[in-house]
Amino acid sequence: MSTGVAGEIVIRPKEPAIMFSGYYGMADETVKSWQNLWFHTGDSGYMDQDGYFYFVDRKKDVVRRRGENISSYEIESVINKHPKILEAAVIGVPSDLTEEEVLAVVHLKEEEELHPEEILEFCQSRMAHFAIPRYIRFVKELPRTPSQRVEKYKLRKAGITVDTWDREITGYKVTR
Repeated sequence: MSTGVAGEIVIRPKEPAIMFSGYYGMADETVKSWQNLWFHTGDSGYMDQDGYFYFVDRKKDVVRRRGENISSYEIESVINKHPKILEAAVIGVPSDLTEEEVLAVVHLKEEEELHPEEILEFCQSRMAHFAIPRYIRFVKELPRTPSQRVEKYKLRKAGITVDTWDREITGYKVTR
């Protein structure tokens, strides 16, 4: 792996039988994860000049928009800093033109109100223009696993709903 270049994080233990023996009840997934004695984590990241590794995103959560690979994790990190937002989850949704568009599903803090334009204003000085969400949907809560991870596959399945705000329909323009 080249320094500073993102790629999939793969690992191989130095001793046998020190990692898990496989995904419970998912033999096919286990076989796919192990290739040439390397475990493919499904995470992308990069290594700096000092040999430290940095997480970028889950490979399946990267949004591909107009030729750009956009980290959902990085967009979430920015949106989650907004003082009125409890948590956001970002997914890619199919685009009529190319690949995907960015959808931010936002859970506000209790008693807070926020307009989608305010989120975009917050984002504009903090991220690349091509990463700013086209769609925003507000929810009362995000779907979660028993271990409290956001179930993005459920958000993807729902996709764009009738209550999803679209900046292109409203005429909102992102400045560069």
